[in-house]
Amino acid sequence: MKAVHNQRLPPLFVFIICLCIYLSQQEIEPQLCKQCSGTSLNGSAVGTFCFSSNGRITGRCCLGNETSYRERIIGLDLSNCSLTDVGNLQEASTALMIDLSSNSIVNISDTAFKGFRQLSQLILPADVACPGGNSSWDKVTRENGRRLCQGQRNTCIQTGKMSVNCPEYSQCGPYGPGYFECSCADNYHGYKCLREGEFPSLQVFGPLGASTLALSLLLWLTQRRKAKSL
Repeated sequence: MKAVHNQRLPPLFVFIICLCIYLSQQEIEPQLCKQCSGTSLNGSAVGTFCFSSNGRITGRCCLGNETSYRERIIGLDLSNCSLTDVGNLQEASTALMIDLSSNSIVNISDTAFKGFRQLSQLILPADVACPGGNSSWDKVTRENGRRLCQGQRNTCIQTGKMSVNCPEYSQCGPYGPGYFECSCADNYHGYKCLREGEFPSLQVFGPLGASTLALSLLLWLTQRRKAKSL
């Protein structure tokens, strides 16, 4: 089991980051959806999942029925894409289902799926092991030349009890197959969550946030002007 330590981000900092992402990535389709030609057909595993989830297929992705500024990838089908290794899949970290079968992949690093908290079904070539090992999944099977990793387990919980030791004043949470993270509890922050009281977000991030926001607004306006002139 591998730990990832983090602390809860201050609300002001989260707001600034979200606003910057909104302005810089508005109306941009995830590039991962275009990595392989063709679309997820209705008869494929991801296509069937997408239909049952009322999602929308674009390229090789199933996008959730969202009302937010950027649609969320809930399914990814990169099967039969002539892949020999797995690159950066972080754009699909919100996916519930991923299909990487029918590719010449020999091995996949566990870190490839670090942060994939919601991943509940992963389809791999038969000779590739499930990330995090079999103990990270409720069910691991092989059929029709594929390996199915189903039901990601909460690494924080073993035999029904919390078994992972996070620092005092913190709590454990899943962070992908075989990974967990320790997040500071309310009213605690800093190294190993030892500092009590609210994080001084305004003093620390105020000046930085203001300059970042101004730069993002300028870039966004420039992009909009260029788009209108085309």
